[in-house]
Amino acid sequence: MIEAGENALKFCLVDGDEEKICLESYRGRWVVLYFYPKDNTSGCTREAMDFTEALGALNALGAEVLGISRDSPESHRKFAEKHNLKIKLLSDPDHKVMEAYGVWALKKMYGREAYGVVRSTFLIDPDGRIAQVWRFVKVKGHVDAVVKSLKDLQNASD
Repeated sequence: MIEAGENALKFCLVDGDEEKICLESYRGRWVVLYFYPKDNTSGCTREAMDFTEALGALNALGAEVLGISRDSPESHRKFAEKHNLKIKLLSDPDHKVMEAYGVWALKKMYGREAYGVVRSTFLIDPDGRIAQVWRFVKVKGHVDAVVKSLKDLQNASD
């Protein structure tokens, strides 16, 4: 399980436009990397819309947002179009990146157990290190907490 202070694990995944996106290409910028269960579900839609609404503030702080789920690139494209999302959504169908970041876990829902994504966010600094981790994220207020944390971290390093 990756913790704050460790190097972010490098990866390349495909986005909704079938373009290969590599974490390494964001070196020199802050990255908000968030993992979510499924396109077009209520919580995931709210989280993606909240990140889209905060994108201007995050970009002004030198940060980009990358969302990862198991959904296909086509699903991501339709999800983004339907909700006018401006963030990059990446497809991890075999959950290799999710496993590497420790967010693919056995979950219990309605008395049944199954593997799935534990909603989590990683704030990665411009040097490629994990600056902060949020696990078992509750959507309401989360994006505001990420923006605040980013501001606090940047102010602390000034």
